[in-house]
This record gives sequence, structure tokens and C-alpha cells, in this order.
Amino acid sequence: MRGCEAEAVAMAMCAVLIGLAQLQTHVLAQTRSRARAQRPTILESGISLLFREALASLQEPIDQPVVLPEYDFIVVGAGTAGCVVTSRLTEVPNWKVLLLEAGSEENFVMDIPIVANFLQFSNANWDYRTVPSNTSCLGMENRQCRYPRGKVMGGSSVLNYMIYTRGNRRDYDNWRDMGNPGWGWDDVLPYFKKSEDMQDKQLARDTKYHKTGGYLAVSIPEFRTPLAKAFVDAGRESGEPVRDFNGEKQTGFSYIQSTTKNGTRWSSSRAFLHPVRNRRNLHVKKRALVTRILIHPENKTAYGVEYRHNGVTYRVRATREVILSAGAINSPQLLMLSGVGPKKHLTQVGIPVLQNLKVGYNLMDHVCKGGLTFVVNDTVSLRTDHILEQRDYYVDYLAYKMGPLAVPGGCEALAFYDFANPDDDDGYPDMELLFQSGSIVSETTLRRNFGIADDIYDAVFKPIEKADTWMVLPMLMRPKSKGRIMLKSANPTDKPLIFPNYFAHQEDLDLIVKGIKKTIELNELAPFKKFNSKLHDIPIPGCKHLKFGSDEYWGCATRYFSFTIYHQSGTCKMGPVSDKTAVVDPRLRVMGIKGLRVIDASIMPEIPAAHTNAPTYMIGEKGSDMIKEDWGERTQPL
Repeated sequence: MRGCEAEAVAMAMCAVLIGLAQLQTHVLAQTRSRARAQRPTILESGISLLFREALASLQEPIDQPVVLPEYDFIVVGAGTAGCVVTSRLTEVPNWKVLLLEAGSEENFVMDIPIVANFLQFSNANWDYRTVPSNTSCLGMENRQCRYPRGKVMGGSSVLNYMIYTRGNRRDYDNWRDMGNPGWGWDDVLPYFKKSEDMQDKQLARDTKYHKTGGYLAVSIPEFRTPLAKAFVDAGRESGEPVRDFNGEKQTGFSYIQSTTKNGTRWSSSRAFLHPVRNRRNLHVKKRALVTRILIHPENKTAYGVEYRHNGVTYRVRATREVILSAGAINSPQLLMLSGVGPKKHLTQVGIPVLQNLKVGYNLMDHVCKGGLTFVVNDTVSLRTDHILEQRDYYVDYLAYKMGPLAVPGGCEALAFYDFANPDDDDGYPDMELLFQSGSIVSETTLRRNFGIADDIYDAVFKPIEKADTWMVLPMLMRPKSKGRIMLKSANPTDKPLIFPNYFAHQEDLDLIVKGIKKTIELNELAPFKKFNSKLHDIPIPGCKHLKFGSDEYWGCATRYFSFTIYHQSGTCKMGPVSDKTAVVDPRLRVMGIKGLRVIDASIMPEIPAAHTNAPTYMIGEKGSDMIKEDWGERTQPL
């Protein structure tokens, strides 16, 4: 265990494993103080669940030892969309499908919801950084924001905080009205429902918006801190409704819905690949880094891919299509490495241009103001470092799948606001307040996760490191500012250049300031008063020249603590042929290249007012049906 002290993630993983290793002894000690009749139930269920969870990580499709020379379809990336696409295409028994993933296996520790914030320190993360900026990420090391992206079976659905929100109907009607027929709300809602296996019985009764029996488990976490209740109660006291944000209307307050089942993360791999792992027409190659798509320069037809495995380069052919599901950073990177992208940029890095398209543009994200922290006078918050030290919590989790280990990264509730139309009961959210009932003011989380510079951390957060706190992330839902992905070089192992371009539009910054002020208003209401909740008011050194609490101060603070919520999207924009900024058409086919599609979050023409994981599942479902339709195969009724 000595190596466990090296990194934050190692300490977290070791804490989990130590807790599991001591479970049997601890459960025996616990049961001595309980009724004798309970002892077999707790002991047997705890130990059996431990082994069932460990065995569940072995239910992935095997790493194919011998890859065939050709397949009907090659899917690049086993992330959220890639797992869906692979699962659905292999429903056609005479189609051979190869799924290539640069990362390795998911394991059962990754599926414990509370450790989500530690996973970005593991090999399951591509570990991207934005280009140093003078207008955002100012409080981060080298003025760079960290962009965690999943490099593992399940992709970013293994790293994310599991929050399941679909967005507003206007999001998708807008996609349709931008020249993308078949992408309106009435078209996409059946695909959201197709995936879903709603675990909450009350929500499941609303069959217009929810469904059971799909691959993807969605539930409402049962564990709840008093602070989460205070947040929702404060919303209610302020006159806001408490409602199902995946139902008819979206604005209001709610506890989160998450992609979890029985207190366990339900990643895309676990949901869509584990059940079909024995299909003979499914091959999966792990630790396979795709370096380029093979495209005939004469007829511009994709015919396969090139990938590296264990230092050796291989080629494999696709007789029907190559499907890029590598995500909003890797999909545009691979297109550009293959000669599909902006002519001027590709020429500059020495890549022959096969098709001149606006690849890498239109980068969108739900940026938020991080570090908006409130201190309370009671031990009612969640601190991951403390939770992992309490063996009682392992008993609660493994025996009953309950307790704080089942909370997705400490996120418990959220609120959607339409600041442009505050009196509209059916508003179109432009702001989300994401509530975390835990402190991220500890060295292993805030400083390490987000890369906050040491001097700024020490000045602002070190004084409250041991305090109980809660925080809200005021998140911009419909940003006007858009960035770009570019290649650093023609070398596929060089990480791409990421320019988020946050706050290029002043309106974006102004909306986040409104979200900050709304959160402070909620803190002044009775539900938080009983905890003597106070805004942490040590100013950021770079903003000291401004009056603390003023709009100008909060704008400055947001430029210092510009946090991503991991919702990168839009870099292979979907649009009609007449749209000169589009990369794929409404059937998700790369324009000007035959046999090549992109199916992931990068095709979003505008980012929806949602955590993008749920919309990405929908894109995977709809894109799979489009492939089946285009190749004359029958699709399942919706």
C-alpha cells in the first residue's frame, strides 16, 4: 500500500480497496451490536454484493485477441455514443462490427458514485488542457483549464457525475429549424425513452416522458443530506416549482436524476455492452489508439482505419462504414489527421487536404463559476476524503447500496432558471444552479481536480479547508461564445489545441453573475438559516481591487475560476448542405466523404440546456437507426 501516497487518485482507490478488504471483519463487529436475526442478512448481502460488483467488471466484452482483416462497420470510441451504436448495430446478426477503444477496462471502483471526482487522476482520463488564456481560467495553473475526457470502456460516462437531464424541447426544435429534419423534439423524445430504464416508480408512471425496460438505468439517489433538502426547500420558499426536469416543463428545482442503479454507476459500457457481450458479430479491441481514417483520395470513400496497439501499427477495413464516436475533442482531431478539415490549417501542419470542412469550429461548453462556497456550523456536508475513511459507510453501501458513497460525486440537486423570462412557468433555461452538498476545498479535490494555482488556493480556500461547506456551480446553459479545436501537429499522439473562448460575449459573463446573485439570495432564506450558512468572502487576490460582492467582482471571479462541466460539444456540426459551417449532414454523414459518419456530442449544432450525457445517448440511438435505415434494415418500433 506504500505506493498509495503518490497521487490523489491512488489514495482514493486505496481507501476504497482497504475499506472493502476490511469489510468482513467490520461487518462482524457491527452485527454484534445489532439484533442476532439481522446478522446473516447484513453479512451475506454485504459480502455477496462485494463479489457481485467485482464480477460485474468482468462482464465487458473480451479484448479481441485476433482482429479480422475487415468488418462491415468499424466504430471508433467506446464512449457514451460508441457503446450505443455498437450495441444497436450488432442487433443485425449478419453485420460484423469492430469497436476500437484507446483505453482499457472499466473496474468496479469506478462505479462507486462518490469517487467520481478522483477518476480524472487515473489512466481513464485523456487529461487535456486548454490553451493558456488571458480572459478565462486565470486562477488555474498556467491559466489553463483542465478538460477531463474518458479514455476507458464507457468513455466519459465513467468519469462524469452521472447527472441525467435531456434538455428543453426548444433545443431540438431549434436543431430542426436550423435545417436538420428529423431532429425536432417530437422526433428525439422517443429515442430518449428508448434507452431509459427508469428506476423511480413515481416517475415511471409518467409514460409520456419516461420508460422502463431500456438498457440505461436512471434513478433518483436515495441518500440525501440536510443541505440538499435546504436547497430544494429554499427554491420552494422563493416561489419556484419543484418538478421533474425531464418531464413537460424544465424550470424549477429538483433532486438529481442520475445514470445509476442500486447506488452504482451505470456507464454506457455497463448498460449497452455488458448485456450483448456474447454476440458473435461483436469484436472489441482495447488499448487501440486510432491514428487516422483511411480514405481513398480519388473517390473520397472511407474504407477503414489505422490504429496502434502495443507499439505496432495495424490497418483494418470497413466494407460499409466507419463511425466516429470519439467525442467532441477526438472526433475532430481524427478527421483533421485524416485530411478532412479546414484547408488552411491542415496545410499549415503538413496534412494533405481531402475535404475542406469547418472541423473543430463551434466548440461549446457549459462553463460555470467555480468556488462559490458557503460555510455552515454543523457536520452535515459531504467531504469525499472523510467519507472514504469511514468503514461504516462501506457496510451501508455494500449491504444496502445506500449512504454517501452512492451520491454522484457529491451532487444532489439542481435548479433551472430562465432569467430572460422569469415569470414564464414553462421557461427556456439559460442558467442551471448545480448544488453540491460537499466541500471541494481540500487539496485532493479542488486544487488537484481543477488545477487551481497554489498561491490562489492558499489565499482563498486554505483557511476553510477543515470547515463544513456547500457550494453551487452557476452554469451557463446557452452560451453565445464558441471556441475551436486545432491540431498541434500531424503527429496523432500530440494532444490537440483547445481554445474554449469563454466569455467572448459579455452576455455570457453577465448571466453567470446573475446565477451567483441568485444563489446568494437562496442562502439568505430560512432553510439555510438554521445552519448559520454564510458566504465564504475571502476575495480572490486578482480581484481585490473590486468591491467584494459587486457585479464587477463576480465577473472577475468567474474569469479566475472558469470551471468546465465536461460538456464539450459541437465541433463536427450537423447542418444542411447549404450551411457552410456544417461538417455532417442531418443523417450524420461527413459531407463530401462516403462511408464515414460522426455520431457523438460533436454533431450538436447548438448545445442543449442539459448535461450533455443524456442527449449523447439519444444521438447514439437515433444515429444507429439512421444507419439501419440507410442499409435497408428494419428498425425497432419506438
